[in-house]
Amino acid sequence: MTGADGGQLPFQLAYIRLQCLHTARQTPALSLPVLVGVAGGGGARRWLVRRLGRRLLGGRRLGPLTIACLWIAAWIGGAAVVGTTTRVYQYGVTGVWYVLAQATGCVLFGLFVAARVKNLGDRHRHLTYPDFIEHSYDSRTRIAATATTVLAFTAYAAGQFAASAAILQVMLGWDYEVSLGVAGVIVILYTAVGGYLAVTYTDWVQVALLLLGVVVVGIPVAFSQAGGWGDVQAALPDSYYELGAQGWGRIAALVVSMVLAFFVGMDSFSRSFAARDAKSARSGALIAAVLIVPLAIAAVWLGLACAVLYPQGGDSASILTTFVLDTFPPGLKGLMLVAVLSAIMSTADICILTASASATRDVYQRYINPQVEPKRLLRMSMVASTAVGIVATLMAWVMQDVINILLVAFTINSAALFLPSIAMVYFKQVNKSAAFWSTSCALATVIGWYVISRFSDAAVFRLDPLWPGLLVSFVLFTLISVTDSKRQ
Repeated sequence: MTGADGGQLPFQLAYIRLQCLHTARQTPALSLPVLVGVAGGGGARRWLVRRLGRRLLGGRRLGPLTIACLWIAAWIGGAAVVGTTTRVYQYGVTGVWYVLAQATGCVLFGLFVAARVKNLGDRHRHLTYPDFIEHSYDSRTRIAATATTVLAFTAYAAGQFAASAAILQVMLGWDYEVSLGVAGVIVILYTAVGGYLAVTYTDWVQVALLLLGVVVVGIPVAFSQAGGWGDVQAALPDSYYELGAQGWGRIAALVVSMVLAFFVGMDSFSRSFAARDAKSARSGALIAAVLIVPLAIAAVWLGLACAVLYPQGGDSASILTTFVLDTFPPGLKGLMLVAVLSAIMSTADICILTASASATRDVYQRYINPQVEPKRLLRMSMVASTAVGIVATLMAWVMQDVINILLVAFTINSAALFLPSIAMVYFKQVNKSAAFWSTSCALATVIGWYVISRFSDAAVFRLDPLWPGLLVSFVLFTLISVTDSKRQ
Protein backbone atom coordinates (compact mmCIF):
# COMPACT_ATOMS: atom_id res chain seq x y z
CA MET A 1 0.00 0.00 0.00
CA THR A 2 1.33 3.42 -0.88
CA GLY A 3 0.44 6.91 0.20
CA ALA A 4 -0.10 9.93 -1.95
CA ASP A 5 3.57 10.78 -1.82
CA GLY A 6 4.62 7.41 -3.14
CA GLY A 7 6.07 6.06 0.10
CA GLN A 8 4.92 2.94 1.86
CA LEU A 9 2.11 3.72 4.28
CA PRO A 10 3.36 1.48 7.11
CA PHE A 11 6.83 2.98 6.79
CA GLN A 12 5.43 6.50 7.23
CA LEU A 13 2.94 5.70 9.97
CA ALA A 14 5.34 5.54 12.91
CA TYR A 15 6.98 8.82 12.12
CA ILE A 16 3.72 10.59 11.33
CA ARG A 17 2.44 9.47 14.72
CA LEU A 18 5.57 10.88 16.30
CA GLN A 19 5.03 14.24 14.58
CA CYS A 20 1.39 14.74 15.61
CA LEU A 21 2.23 16.87 18.63
CA HIS A 22 4.64 19.07 16.69
CA THR A 23 2.08 19.70 13.95
CA ALA A 24 -0.67 20.51 16.45
CA ARG A 25 1.66 22.94 18.20
CA GLN A 26 2.82 24.60 15.00
CA THR A 27 -0.64 24.99 13.47
CA PRO A 28 -3.43 25.15 16.06
CA ALA A 29 -6.03 24.98 13.28
CA LEU A 30 -4.83 21.47 12.51
CA SER A 31 -5.00 20.26 16.13
CA LEU A 32 -8.53 18.87 15.84
CA PRO A 33 -7.94 16.83 12.67
CA VAL A 34 -4.67 15.63 14.13
CA LEU A 35 -6.41 14.30 17.22
CA VAL A 36 -9.29 12.82 15.23
CA GLY A 37 -6.84 11.15 12.87
CA VAL A 38 -4.81 9.59 15.65
CA ALA A 39 -7.83 8.43 17.60
CA GLY A 40 -9.94 7.37 14.63
CA GLY A 41 -10.05 4.21 12.61
CA GLY A 42 -8.00 3.08 9.64
CA GLY A 43 -9.60 5.46 7.12
CA ALA A 44 -8.98 8.52 9.26
CA ARG A 45 -5.44 7.39 9.96
CA ARG A 46 -4.71 6.91 6.26
CA TRP A 47 -6.07 10.40 5.56
CA LEU A 48 -3.84 11.75 8.34
CA VAL A 49 -0.76 10.05 6.90
CA ARG A 50 -1.39 11.50 3.46
CA ARG A 51 -2.16 15.01 4.68
CA LEU A 52 0.61 15.23 7.25
CA GLY A 53 3.07 13.49 4.98
CA ARG A 54 2.58 16.20 2.36
CA ARG A 55 2.63 18.94 4.97
CA LEU A 56 5.74 17.76 6.81
CA LEU A 57 7.62 17.29 3.52
CA GLY A 58 6.34 20.48 1.92
CA GLY A 59 7.17 24.11 2.60
CA ARG A 60 6.80 24.85 6.29
CA ARG A 61 5.88 28.42 7.09
CA LEU A 62 6.60 29.13 10.74
CA GLY A 63 7.83 32.60 11.61
CA PRO A 64 10.79 33.42 13.87
CA LEU A 65 8.73 34.03 17.04
CA THR A 66 7.02 30.66 16.72
CA ILE A 67 10.34 28.95 16.08
CA ALA A 68 11.77 30.66 19.18
CA CYS A 69 8.88 29.38 21.30
CA LEU A 70 9.43 25.86 20.02
CA TRP A 71 13.12 26.09 20.93
CA ILE A 72 12.20 27.15 24.46
CA ALA A 73 9.63 24.37 24.78
CA ALA A 74 12.15 21.76 23.65
CA TRP A 75 15.28 22.85 25.53
CA ILE A 76 14.15 24.86 28.56
CA GLY A 77 11.73 23.11 30.88
CA GLY A 78 11.08 22.22 34.47
CA ALA A 79 14.17 20.04 34.77
CA ALA A 80 16.43 22.91 33.69
CA VAL A 81 14.91 25.23 36.29
CA VAL A 82 14.99 22.60 39.06
CA GLY A 83 18.53 21.52 38.20
CA THR A 84 19.92 25.05 37.90
CA THR A 85 18.31 26.21 41.15
CA THR A 86 19.74 23.15 42.89
CA ARG A 87 23.26 23.79 41.58
CA VAL A 88 23.15 27.46 42.59
CA TYR A 89 21.91 26.44 46.05
CA GLN A 90 24.80 23.98 46.38
CA TYR A 91 27.68 25.88 44.77
CA GLY A 92 26.58 29.46 44.05
CA VAL A 93 26.38 31.38 40.79
CA THR A 94 28.52 28.75 39.07
CA GLY A 95 25.27 26.79 38.70
CA VAL A 96 24.17 29.16 35.94
CA TRP A 97 26.47 27.47 33.40
CA TYR A 98 23.76 24.98 32.44
CA VAL A 99 21.32 27.59 31.11
CA LEU A 100 24.13 29.79 29.78
CA ALA A 101 25.32 26.84 27.71
CA GLN A 102 21.81 26.45 26.32
CA ALA A 103 21.70 30.11 25.32
CA THR A 104 25.14 29.78 23.73
CA GLY A 105 24.03 26.72 21.78
CA CYS A 106 21.02 28.60 20.41
CA VAL A 107 23.20 31.53 19.33
CA LEU A 108 25.85 29.41 17.60
CA PHE A 109 23.33 27.15 15.89
CA GLY A 110 21.38 30.18 14.72
CA LEU A 111 24.41 32.03 13.42
CA PHE A 112 26.22 29.19 11.67
CA VAL A 113 23.92 26.25 10.96
CA ALA A 114 20.17 26.97 11.05
CA ALA A 115 19.93 28.69 7.65
CA ARG A 116 22.09 26.07 5.92
CA VAL A 117 20.04 23.24 7.41
CA LYS A 118 16.83 24.93 6.25
CA ASN A 119 18.12 25.39 2.70
CA LEU A 120 19.48 21.84 2.45
CA GLY A 121 16.33 20.40 3.97
CA ASP A 122 14.13 22.17 1.45
CA ARG A 123 16.41 21.23 -1.44
CA HIS A 124 16.45 17.50 -0.63
CA ARG A 125 12.99 17.32 1.01
CA HIS A 126 14.38 16.02 4.29
CA LEU A 127 11.88 15.21 7.01
CA THR A 128 14.09 14.22 9.96
CA TYR A 129 17.65 14.35 11.19
CA PRO A 130 18.16 10.63 10.35
CA ASP A 131 16.94 11.38 6.81
CA PHE A 132 19.63 14.06 6.59
CA ILE A 133 22.23 11.60 7.88
CA GLU A 134 21.31 8.87 5.41
CA HIS A 135 21.20 11.22 2.44
CA SER A 136 24.70 12.51 3.23
CA TYR A 137 26.20 9.19 4.26
CA ASP A 138 24.48 5.79 4.17
CA SER A 139 22.13 3.46 6.05
CA ARG A 140 24.96 2.21 8.30
CA THR A 141 25.53 5.67 9.67
CA ARG A 142 21.79 6.13 10.07
CA ILE A 143 21.72 3.02 12.30
CA ALA A 144 24.61 4.37 14.37
CA ALA A 145 22.83 7.73 14.67
CA THR A 146 19.62 5.95 15.68
CA ALA A 147 21.43 4.03 18.44
CA THR A 148 22.91 7.28 19.69
CA THR A 149 19.50 8.97 19.63
CA VAL A 150 17.83 6.15 21.57
CA LEU A 151 20.50 6.19 24.28
CA ALA A 152 20.63 9.98 24.54
CA PHE A 153 16.87 10.46 24.74
CA THR A 154 16.59 7.69 27.32
CA ALA A 155 19.04 9.68 29.44
CA TYR A 156 17.07 12.88 28.77
CA ALA A 157 13.94 11.13 30.08
CA ALA A 158 15.87 9.94 33.15
CA GLY A 159 16.76 13.54 33.97
CA GLN A 160 13.10 14.53 33.80
CA PHE A 161 12.13 11.60 36.04
CA ALA A 162 14.71 12.64 38.64
CA ALA A 163 13.37 16.20 38.65
CA SER A 164 9.78 14.93 38.98
CA ALA A 165 10.74 12.73 41.91
CA ALA A 166 12.43 15.67 43.67
CA ILE A 167 9.18 17.67 43.49
CA LEU A 168 6.87 14.82 44.53
CA GLN A 169 9.19 13.95 47.40
CA VAL A 170 8.49 17.27 49.13
CA MET A 171 4.91 17.78 47.98
CA LEU A 172 3.72 14.39 49.23
CA GLY A 173 6.33 13.54 51.86
CA TRP A 174 7.40 10.32 50.14
CA ASP A 175 10.87 8.83 49.81
CA TYR A 176 12.80 9.56 46.62
CA GLU A 177 12.47 5.97 45.43
CA VAL A 178 8.68 5.93 45.89
CA SER A 179 8.31 9.35 44.23
CA LEU A 180 10.45 8.21 41.30
CA GLY A 181 8.43 5.03 40.92
CA VAL A 182 5.14 6.93 40.85
CA ALA A 183 6.43 9.50 38.34
CA GLY A 184 7.88 6.75 36.16
CA VAL A 185 4.73 4.64 36.14
CA ILE A 186 2.47 7.60 35.31
CA VAL A 187 4.61 8.81 32.39
CA ILE A 188 5.27 5.30 31.03
CA LEU A 189 1.60 4.36 31.10
CA TYR A 190 0.17 7.43 29.39
CA THR A 191 3.05 7.60 26.93
CA ALA A 192 2.89 3.92 25.94
CA VAL A 193 -0.90 3.88 25.70
CA GLY A 194 -1.73 7.40 24.55
CA GLY A 195 1.26 8.37 22.42
CA TYR A 196 1.15 11.97 21.28
CA LEU A 197 -2.59 12.08 21.79
CA ALA A 198 -1.72 12.35 25.48
CA VAL A 199 0.16 15.63 25.20
CA THR A 200 -1.31 17.77 22.32
CA TYR A 201 -0.02 21.31 22.40
CA THR A 202 -0.35 21.94 26.16
CA ASP A 203 3.41 22.54 26.30
CA TRP A 204 2.68 26.12 25.28
CA VAL A 205 0.60 26.66 28.41
CA GLN A 206 3.12 24.85 30.59
CA VAL A 207 6.03 26.97 29.40
CA ALA A 208 3.98 30.15 29.87
CA LEU A 209 3.13 29.10 33.43
CA LEU A 210 6.77 28.26 34.06
CA LEU A 211 7.87 31.72 32.96
CA LEU A 212 5.10 33.31 35.00
CA GLY A 213 5.89 31.35 38.14
CA VAL A 214 9.70 31.47 38.01
CA VAL A 215 10.29 34.98 36.63
CA VAL A 216 7.22 37.12 37.30
CA VAL A 217 6.36 35.66 40.73
CA GLY A 218 9.56 33.89 41.80
CA ILE A 219 11.96 36.85 41.67
CA PRO A 220 9.75 39.26 43.71
CA VAL A 221 9.10 36.55 46.31
CA ALA A 222 12.84 35.83 46.57
CA PHE A 223 13.49 39.57 47.08
CA SER A 224 10.85 39.81 49.80
CA GLN A 225 12.10 36.73 51.67
CA ALA A 226 15.90 36.91 51.31
CA GLY A 227 16.43 40.63 50.76
CA GLY A 228 18.17 42.52 47.99
CA TRP A 229 21.54 41.85 46.37
CA GLY A 230 23.45 43.42 49.25
CA ASP A 231 21.66 41.27 51.83
CA VAL A 232 22.24 38.06 49.87
CA GLN A 233 25.88 38.89 49.21
CA ALA A 234 26.51 39.58 52.89
CA ALA A 235 24.78 36.37 54.01
CA LEU A 236 26.70 33.93 51.79
CA PRO A 237 30.42 33.13 51.57
CA ASP A 238 32.57 34.55 48.78
CA SER A 239 32.77 31.13 47.10
CA TYR A 240 29.12 31.49 46.14
CA TYR A 241 30.06 34.25 43.70
CA GLU A 242 32.84 32.42 41.88
CA LEU A 243 31.82 31.29 38.40
CA GLY A 244 34.37 28.48 38.53
CA ALA A 245 33.39 27.05 41.91
CA GLN A 246 32.28 23.73 40.39
CA GLY A 247 35.71 23.26 38.86
CA TRP A 248 36.64 24.49 35.40
CA GLY A 249 37.14 20.98 34.06
CA ARG A 250 33.61 20.01 34.97
CA ILE A 251 32.25 23.30 33.63
CA ALA A 252 34.09 22.90 30.34
CA ALA A 253 32.68 19.40 29.82
CA LEU A 254 29.16 20.61 30.62
CA VAL A 255 29.28 23.65 28.34
CA VAL A 256 30.98 21.94 25.40
CA SER A 257 28.72 18.87 25.47
CA MET A 258 25.57 21.00 25.68
CA VAL A 259 26.60 23.44 22.97
CA LEU A 260 27.61 20.64 20.59
CA ALA A 261 24.34 18.83 21.33
CA PHE A 262 22.46 21.67 19.63
CA PHE A 263 24.17 20.73 16.37
CA VAL A 264 23.07 17.09 16.49
CA GLY A 265 19.68 17.23 18.19
CA MET A 266 16.66 16.02 16.24
CA ASP A 267 14.71 19.03 17.53
CA SER A 268 17.34 21.43 16.20
CA PHE A 269 16.91 20.10 12.67
CA SER A 270 13.11 19.87 12.85
CA ARG A 271 12.92 23.49 14.03
CA SER A 272 14.97 24.57 11.03
CA PHE A 273 12.95 22.47 8.58
CA ALA A 274 9.73 23.98 9.99
CA ALA A 275 10.80 27.59 9.46
CA ARG A 276 9.23 29.78 6.80
CA ASP A 277 12.63 30.53 5.29
CA ALA A 278 16.32 30.54 6.16
CA LYS A 279 16.06 33.93 7.83
CA SER A 280 13.25 32.72 10.10
CA ALA A 281 15.22 29.61 11.04
CA ARG A 282 18.20 31.76 11.98
CA SER A 283 16.24 34.47 13.79
CA GLY A 284 14.13 31.98 15.74
CA ALA A 285 17.17 30.40 17.35
CA LEU A 286 18.63 33.81 18.21
CA ILE A 287 15.37 35.04 19.74
CA ALA A 288 15.21 31.86 21.84
CA ALA A 289 18.65 32.66 23.25
CA VAL A 290 17.36 36.07 24.36
CA LEU A 291 14.30 34.50 26.00
CA ILE A 292 16.50 32.12 27.99
CA VAL A 293 18.19 35.03 29.83
CA PRO A 294 15.27 35.87 32.18
CA LEU A 295 14.96 32.21 33.16
CA ALA A 296 18.69 32.04 33.88
CA ILE A 297 18.52 35.15 36.08
CA ALA A 298 15.46 33.86 37.91
CA ALA A 299 16.96 30.40 38.54
CA VAL A 300 20.16 31.94 39.94
CA TRP A 301 18.29 34.35 42.17
CA LEU A 302 15.99 31.61 43.49
CA GLY A 303 18.99 29.39 44.24
CA LEU A 304 20.80 32.15 46.13
CA ALA A 305 17.65 33.01 48.08
CA CYS A 306 17.28 29.35 49.05
CA ALA A 307 20.90 29.30 50.26
CA VAL A 308 20.13 32.29 52.51
CA LEU A 309 16.84 30.93 53.83
CA TYR A 310 17.97 27.31 54.29
CA PRO A 311 21.64 27.48 55.33
CA GLN A 312 21.45 24.21 57.24
CA GLY A 313 21.40 22.26 54.00
CA GLY A 314 19.17 19.25 53.58
CA ASP A 315 17.89 17.64 50.40
CA SER A 316 19.22 20.08 47.81
CA ALA A 317 17.41 18.33 44.93
CA SER A 318 14.07 19.36 46.45
CA ILE A 319 15.06 22.86 47.51
CA LEU A 320 12.97 24.69 44.88
CA THR A 321 9.85 22.80 45.94
CA THR A 322 10.54 23.57 49.60
CA PHE A 323 11.00 27.26 48.77
CA VAL A 324 7.73 27.43 46.83
CA LEU A 325 5.72 25.69 49.55
CA ASP A 326 7.20 27.90 52.28
CA THR A 327 7.15 31.31 50.63
CA PHE A 328 4.74 31.54 47.67
CA PRO A 329 1.27 33.01 48.17
CA PRO A 330 -1.32 30.28 48.91
CA GLY A 331 -3.07 30.59 45.56
CA LEU A 332 0.16 30.27 43.58
CA LYS A 333 1.91 27.40 45.35
CA GLY A 334 -0.01 24.64 43.65
CA LEU A 335 -0.09 26.45 40.31
CA MET A 336 3.69 26.88 40.28
CA LEU A 337 4.48 23.29 41.27
CA VAL A 338 1.92 21.78 38.93
CA ALA A 339 3.25 23.92 36.08
CA VAL A 340 6.83 22.79 36.74
CA LEU A 341 5.84 19.17 37.22
CA SER A 342 3.65 19.05 34.11
CA ALA A 343 6.38 20.68 32.01
CA ILE A 344 8.87 18.09 33.27
CA MET A 345 6.59 15.14 32.57
CA SER A 346 5.62 16.49 29.15
CA THR A 347 9.29 16.71 28.23
CA ALA A 348 9.80 13.19 29.57
CA ASP A 349 7.12 11.66 27.36
CA ILE A 350 8.49 13.44 24.28
CA CYS A 351 11.92 11.96 25.07
CA ILE A 352 10.47 8.48 25.49
CA LEU A 353 8.45 8.70 22.27
CA THR A 354 11.43 10.00 20.31
CA ALA A 355 13.59 7.11 21.48
CA SER A 356 10.89 4.48 20.91
CA ALA A 357 9.93 5.84 17.48
CA SER A 358 13.57 5.81 16.42
CA ALA A 359 13.90 2.20 17.50
CA THR A 360 10.68 1.00 15.88
CA ARG A 361 10.91 2.98 12.63
CA ASP A 362 14.64 3.05 11.94
CA VAL A 363 15.51 -0.42 13.25
CA TYR A 364 12.53 -2.76 13.54
CA GLN A 365 10.53 -1.59 10.53
CA ARG A 366 13.50 -0.70 8.37
CA TYR A 367 15.57 -3.85 8.79
CA ILE A 368 13.66 -6.53 10.71
CA ASN A 369 10.10 -6.40 9.42
CA PRO A 370 9.67 -3.94 6.50
CA GLN A 371 6.13 -5.17 5.72
CA VAL A 372 4.89 -4.86 9.30
CA GLU A 373 1.20 -4.08 9.66
CA PRO A 374 0.33 -0.69 11.20
CA LYS A 375 -1.36 -2.30 14.22
CA ARG A 376 1.67 -4.43 15.00
CA LEU A 377 3.95 -1.45 14.53
CA LEU A 378 1.91 0.53 17.05
CA ARG A 379 2.13 -2.37 19.51
CA MET A 380 5.89 -2.49 19.02
CA SER A 381 6.00 1.24 19.67
CA MET A 382 4.13 0.73 22.95
CA VAL A 383 6.57 -2.01 23.99
CA ALA A 384 9.54 0.15 23.04
CA SER A 385 8.12 3.12 24.97
CA THR A 386 7.69 0.95 28.05
CA ALA A 387 11.22 -0.40 27.79
CA VAL A 388 12.73 3.05 27.36
CA GLY A 389 10.72 4.35 30.32
CA ILE A 390 11.87 1.51 32.58
CA VAL A 391 15.52 2.03 31.67
CA ALA A 392 15.17 5.78 32.24
CA THR A 393 13.60 5.18 35.65
CA LEU A 394 16.44 2.85 36.68
CA MET A 395 18.99 5.41 35.53
CA ALA A 396 17.31 8.14 37.58
CA TRP A 397 17.26 5.81 40.59
CA VAL A 398 21.00 5.14 40.35
CA MET A 399 22.23 8.67 39.55
CA GLN A 400 19.52 10.97 41.05
CA ASP A 401 21.33 14.26 40.25
CA VAL A 402 19.34 16.00 37.48
CA ILE A 403 22.22 17.90 35.86
CA ASN A 404 24.58 14.90 35.97
CA ILE A 405 21.99 12.73 34.23
CA LEU A 406 21.36 15.32 31.53
CA LEU A 407 25.11 15.70 31.05
CA VAL A 408 25.27 11.98 30.16
CA ALA A 409 22.66 12.54 27.43
CA PHE A 410 24.43 15.58 26.00
CA THR A 411 27.79 13.78 26.06
CA ILE A 412 26.49 10.74 24.18
CA ASN A 413 24.97 12.88 21.45
CA SER A 414 27.80 15.39 21.14
CA ALA A 415 30.78 13.05 21.10
CA ALA A 416 29.29 10.62 18.59
CA LEU A 417 27.53 12.86 16.08
CA PHE A 418 29.02 16.36 16.11
CA LEU A 419 31.75 15.95 13.48
CA PRO A 420 29.67 13.96 10.96
CA SER A 421 26.80 16.46 11.39
CA ILE A 422 28.96 19.53 10.79
CA ALA A 423 30.67 17.86 7.82
CA MET A 424 27.36 17.03 6.10
CA VAL A 425 26.14 20.62 6.54
CA TYR A 426 29.28 22.36 5.30
CA PHE A 427 30.85 20.00 2.76
CA LYS A 428 29.43 18.72 -0.50
CA GLN A 429 31.50 15.53 -0.46
CA VAL A 430 31.76 13.55 2.76
CA ASN A 431 33.22 10.13 3.50
CA LYS A 432 30.62 7.51 4.38
CA SER A 433 33.02 5.11 6.11
CA ALA A 434 34.52 7.94 8.13
CA ALA A 435 31.10 8.95 9.41
CA PHE A 436 30.07 5.42 10.34
CA TRP A 437 33.26 4.40 12.12
CA SER A 438 33.77 7.70 13.91
CA THR A 439 30.17 7.71 15.18
CA SER A 440 30.16 4.06 16.24
CA CYS A 441 33.56 4.10 17.93
CA ALA A 442 32.96 7.42 19.68
CA LEU A 443 29.66 6.11 21.04
CA ALA A 444 31.37 2.92 22.26
CA THR A 445 34.16 4.98 23.82
CA VAL A 446 31.75 7.20 25.79
CA ILE A 447 29.68 4.28 27.07
CA GLY A 448 32.77 2.25 27.93
CA TRP A 449 34.32 5.22 29.72
CA TYR A 450 31.21 5.72 31.84
CA VAL A 451 31.05 2.05 32.78
CA ILE A 452 34.74 1.65 33.62
CA SER A 453 34.84 4.91 35.60
CA ARG A 454 32.25 3.52 38.00
CA PHE A 455 34.47 0.57 38.88
CA SER A 456 37.99 1.97 38.50
CA ASP A 457 39.86 4.53 40.59
CA ALA A 458 42.49 5.12 37.91
CA ALA A 459 43.20 8.83 37.40
CA VAL A 460 42.62 8.66 33.65
CA PHE A 461 38.97 7.70 34.17
CA ARG A 462 38.34 10.85 36.17
CA LEU A 463 38.44 12.64 32.83
CA ASP A 464 34.97 13.40 31.50
CA PRO A 465 33.96 10.86 28.79
CA LEU A 466 33.25 13.74 26.38
CA TRP A 467 36.95 14.34 25.71
CA PRO A 468 38.02 10.78 24.77
CA GLY A 469 34.80 10.43 22.76
CA LEU A 470 35.49 13.59 20.76
CA LEU A 471 39.14 12.59 20.30
CA VAL A 472 38.21 9.18 18.90
CA SER A 473 35.62 10.77 16.62
CA PHE A 474 38.06 13.39 15.32
CA VAL A 475 40.96 10.97 14.77
CA LEU A 476 38.88 8.35 12.95
CA PHE A 477 36.89 10.81 10.87
CA THR A 478 40.02 12.66 9.75
CA LEU A 479 42.20 9.60 9.25
CA ILE A 480 39.66 7.63 7.20
CA SER A 481 38.70 10.68 5.13
CA VAL A 482 42.33 11.51 4.29
CA THR A 483 43.29 7.89 3.61
CA ASP A 484 40.34 7.29 1.27
CA SER A 485 40.92 10.54 -0.60
CA LYS A 486 44.53 9.55 -1.30
CA ARG A 487 43.44 6.17 -2.63
CA GLN A 488 41.03 7.83 -5.02
